[in-house]
Amino acid sequence: MVKHQPLQVYERQLCLSCLTGIYGCRWQRYQRSHDDSTKWERLWFFILCAIFLLLLVWTYFWWATQNDYSELNWLLYNRSGEWTDGTVTIVAATATGFTYVTFLMILAVCHMPVGQQLHLYWLHKVMLTAVFLTTVVGFVYISGVWGDEWKTVLISLQVMGPVLQLGALTVITLLAWVVAGQVARAESMNSQVALALTYLAVLLAIYLAPLSISSPCLKGRGNFTTRPAVLGRRGAPMLAPENTLMSFRKALEQKVSGLEADVAISLDGVPFLMRAGSLRRTTDVQKVFPKRQWEDPSSFRWAELSALNAGRWFVRDDPFWTVRSMTPQEISWAANQTVCSLAELLASVVQSNTSVLLRLQRPPPGHPRHLTWLNDTLQTVLRSGVLQKQVLWTPDWERDMVRRVASGLQQTSEEKLPVDALHERGLLRVYLRYDRLSATEIRELSSHNVSVTLFTVNVPWLYSALWCSGVSSVSSDAPHILKNVPSPIWLVSPDKYCLVWITSDLISFAIVITVFTFQRWRMSGMHRYNPEQIMLSAAVRRSSREVSLMKEKLIFAEIDNGMGATEGLSLYTENGYDCYTNEGVSR
Repeated sequence: MVKHQPLQVYERQLCLSCLTGIYGCRWQRYQRSHDDSTKWERLWFFILCAIFLLLLVWTYFWWATQNDYSELNWLLYNRSGEWTDGTVTIVAATATGFTYVTFLMILAVCHMPVGQQLHLYWLHKVMLTAVFLTTVVGFVYISGVWGDEWKTVLISLQVMGPVLQLGALTVITLLAWVVAGQVARAESMNSQVALALTYLAVLLAIYLAPLSISSPCLKGRGNFTTRPAVLGRRGAPMLAPENTLMSFRKALEQKVSGLEADVAISLDGVPFLMRAGSLRRTTDVQKVFPKRQWEDPSSFRWAELSALNAGRWFVRDDPFWTVRSMTPQEISWAANQTVCSLAELLASVVQSNTSVLLRLQRPPPGHPRHLTWLNDTLQTVLRSGVLQKQVLWTPDWERDMVRRVASGLQQTSEEKLPVDALHERGLLRVYLRYDRLSATEIRELSSHNVSVTLFTVNVPWLYSALWCSGVSSVSSDAPHILKNVPSPIWLVSPDKYCLVWITSDLISFAIVITVFTFQRWRMSGMHRYNPEQIMLSAAVRRSSREVSLMKEKLIFAEIDNGMGATEGLSLYTENGYDCYTNEGVSR
């Protein structure tokens, strides 16, 4: 006589339902399948991986270039004539797209350990296509209008290389469980070898990546240089309207060692402070002189410039999201700022006993001061009472004449020149954009007693990198941020980093070997069934429709026979697979 067991009841698998439901809209058990993924779905998985890597690069680009967001906004303003903070929209869209694609990537990878067939829902495919096209358009557009920023990305990779390598090592080690499982499940030897070799090649590349890393922050404490001085570029333009007295006073409150300003010449020969271009962005010239709003600032007389408001735009637009943190008194102060003259700035310099770096703008041809603009500015400096050694003079025009009139000025070059050429011209200071000099060139200049000032440095990681490179000073829009960086964000000696590198690689390798060995043993044990189990579990390899039909026939058979003839079949779930088996046979 044969003794049978009744059908077992399915258990709810909420996590598995969410996994397959969100990824492929397969919420019901009968919709899921353990069949091998189709070639089409495998292709979409590789497309998903490619889009993920593309968005990873795109997201990193915007993290690395946050130092220059203001520069991009001004670039867009000069092109369109209207001010918008374009970086907010771009960064928000990038973060949303990256989060979405990363979530899908995690879901896809989680399908593999539980043996579920990959099936990406059509709506996700449409969304991925839209994300891909949008990102490609963004890459092309930004590379065209802001292509120089890729240099910043390379600098960040060099600086943050050791940290990024450890992060990549952690991720690739965690993926060993999934990869080892796929290798063990692969039916053909070729598939196993190809998958294992691909993974090991990536792993080896990450293991050896430190050999190509030359971060300036890999140095001993004995080679540690002094903290770079900070110049307030146009004052503190994140805290107050740029190139105004309030902005310079805010910068001085942040304990800067000097100030930097853009100097233009009015129609009647008065040096004043204004960024190159028109007055539309930083004044109310549209209201006071609507017909002249597009004219060059140097075409206005000083009396006309003095009548303009230079602070209301800052309160209205809040370009750096800082107005909300200002007190009512500060807001009122900012809203009533006027165009600042060079004489007013120099009076603040004398009072605070700081240095000042002047960047002069020559008026256009035909301007009454086109030939005398340099002398007008120089005479204003000499009459102000400021010590000549406190002034960093950047114009390259008529340096010999300037030296004869004011020999104490610190002659500063805005050109990248060899050390011999700098000494030949009597220049002992250079003022360049931060991406114009490498760490080796900075050290070479410093070793020949040439001071290096780099602009514009607003974020801690870049400030730390330049600090480790030996820069003597930086010019910043954010002195209030750099003030809170008492030391480089990370500084490791080469010997200590070498120890960390080798140790982490060995630990990772041990984990990978252990995982691959365990997965091989685990998967081999799962296939040790008795002959009846092997025969009946063949239903797993049938199509999902066939399996569903078998389940329905089994249930109806139980009903017809009064739970008698079919009691020998038991439906159970083991390791995520639906199987049929005979429980026990007795005579």
